[in-house]
Amino acid sequence: MTTRGLEPGPGGADGRVRAIVDAVRPAVDGGRFAIKRVVGDEMEVEADCFTDGHDVLRVMLRWRAEDNPTFTEVEMVALGNDVWHAAFNLPSIGRYLYTVVAWVDHFASWRHELARRIEVDDIRIASQVGAMLIDETAQRAVAADRRALTSWAVKLRRTAEGAKADAEALKALALDETLAALAARYPDRNREATYPVELPLVVDVHRARAGSWYEMFPRSAAAEPGRHGTFADVEARLPYVAELGFDVLYFPPIHPIGRVKRKGKNNTLEADATDVGSPWAIGSAEGGHTSILPELGTAADFRRLVAKASDLGMDVALDIAFQCAPDHPWVKAHPGWFQTRPDGSVQYAENPPKKYQDIYPFNFESDDWLGLWRALKGVFEHWIGEGVMIFRIDNPHTKSFAFWEWVIGELKREYPKLIFLAEAFTRPKVMHRLAKLGFTQSYTYFTWRNTKRELVEYFTELSKGPGREYFRPNVWPNTPDILHEQLHGGRRPVYVSRLVLAATLASSYGIYGPVYELLEGIPREAASEEYRDSEKYQLRHWDLDTAGSLRGLVSRINRIRRENPALQDDWNLTFCGVDNDQLIAYARQTGDNVMVIVVNLDPDHAQSGWVDLDPHALGVDEAAQYQMHDLLTDERFLWQGRHNFVRLDPARVPAHVMRLRRHLRSERDFDYFL
Repeated sequence: MTTRGLEPGPGGADGRVRAIVDAVRPAVDGGRFAIKRVVGDEMEVEADCFTDGHDVLRVMLRWRAEDNPTFTEVEMVALGNDVWHAAFNLPSIGRYLYTVVAWVDHFASWRHELARRIEVDDIRIASQVGAMLIDETAQRAVAADRRALTSWAVKLRRTAEGAKADAEALKALALDETLAALAARYPDRNREATYPVELPLVVDVHRARAGSWYEMFPRSAAAEPGRHGTFADVEARLPYVAELGFDVLYFPPIHPIGRVKRKGKNNTLEADATDVGSPWAIGSAEGGHTSILPELGTAADFRRLVAKASDLGMDVALDIAFQCAPDHPWVKAHPGWFQTRPDGSVQYAENPPKKYQDIYPFNFESDDWLGLWRALKGVFEHWIGEGVMIFRIDNPHTKSFAFWEWVIGELKREYPKLIFLAEAFTRPKVMHRLAKLGFTQSYTYFTWRNTKRELVEYFTELSKGPGREYFRPNVWPNTPDILHEQLHGGRRPVYVSRLVLAATLASSYGIYGPVYELLEGIPREAASEEYRDSEKYQLRHWDLDTAGSLRGLVSRINRIRRENPALQDDWNLTFCGVDNDQLIAYARQTGDNVMVIVVNLDPDHAQSGWVDLDPHALGVDEAAQYQMHDLLTDERFLWQGRHNFVRLDPARVPAHVMRLRRHLRSERDFDYFL
């Protein structure tokens, strides 16, 4: 027989490689983008692996830090239907790569076949084949292992060749578990198949997954009306924010504000001498994106504020808005970074019918695009140098996707603890692309999801859909740009229910305060999402001790979030049935920590219904009584079985945030219910 004319396997591969690694999960777009986890997670991987015929496969999960050429391997376990599973722990932040390899294990295949044989002659022959395989394995082994395997092969061969070989004894010798485990340490992997992609994985700090954000304007932090606030004023307010229980204190832009085309109160086109302008109109003679508005203080004042916040357990986050006021130094120094209209003027920002005459957007198709990219990267590097590790990015969907992938990748390789929040209230595919490109978190459509059906559908998508591998939600009931119609008029039950929903449906949430806790809800005009007398255009003074403030509730809900791990994982959300569409109920469970939340979506009327809860899924005997402890009110309810009654009056508290107590603590607990 001649082999002339025969070609190698597809792509020049060795045609004797019979294992197939068909798919590896999780993966984002086939490995084009990284999946995301946080430090301390267990990374679970599944793979579809098989071969022709009935031979046995061995499958290994391989992983390594991106800057480490050496892989660590974890044996994968067959789950059935050619699906394999393994996991590894993520002890440190950074970038990782993982893949899967598989090979036909001739030794394991031999053992599998031998175990089914009955006839003594079949067992004799199979044992001799096994002795050959063991001899080959011994050649790959070292020292004492080699001697043990060689001895096993000799004994197996002699026993098989003996005239009075006993079938059961021979079979027991061939299938010796201890020696088989020894042989498995030295497999023949010359014909292993490797999944063709090393899949990327980004491991972030825990705050990338779970945290509470508080947004405030430093210029409105003065203790008395009419004075421009300073970083020192914010420093004096830090104990208040810490008392509220927030992890992140987030500021709008703190840079010099342009004077040319400055907007007046309520976004009027004509500003008077007292108008302070919009912080998002960045840049003036005092400087640009790496400068501080002089009225706020100095760089030293800012560094002191960051340090004081850290002492109280809070990170300071900065808004990064890549756009310029007409008098930003870059407009004159780098005119090629902006678009010029036929009349020679610079094109200002527009989102028809809205016009932003005080803002010039960058032209990411500039001939000097590389210079622009480097300058914008330098903005981040400057503020990182000042101690900031969390950035909220204004309208990232209006900037180059390629730029974001480059700059976030470059910065996170040097500073892996960085967090980037994308403020992109735009089309779903665009939001998801930004998340894939490297944004750590993203704003969501929560503000506009108000009915039970809308909330269930949307948060099921966020917690159970494929996007959860890379899209981390950060939900806000309000922002300086968004006063939803539900919040108009500042009705307390609405503010309470939206706060509870935001804080318990997602692991990361935020509020724009003190507007939120003080129930500020006056729109600029009917049906507008703009605030009247918005802080975006003027100084405001806030009386934090106003009667009726939600500060106590906000503090309590944030304490509940910190003390219950179940509220720090977006993937564990499960909606429960309720026979009333004005009530929404859901459970979140991490280990023994089980939280059940019920919210009345009707701000005007008490609503009641029966909650359908699966006790077995929560680790409770369906016949047993268990206690539901409402952590908002400290009330306790005795529940049993699947169906339990709730009634929520918005005039009192429109929500239950309950922790399941499997065991009543004492006889006194029983007395409580009598």
